[in-house]
Amino acid sequence: MASTHQAALETKHATLDRRLAEESARPHPDSTLVADLKKQKLKLKEEIGRD
Repeated sequence: MASTHQAALETKHATLDRRLAEESARPHPDSTLVADLKKQKLKLKEEIGRD
């Protein structure tokens, strides 16, 4: 079960990474959204590291 959980976390992390790249590529990225996405990615990365 841990590997399924780990895979789900990694999928969420990749999705956030893609959303962050898309937002950053916009002519006028929303800095609040970018900061929020980065925080979410960091939390997921920490959780992935704990497993």
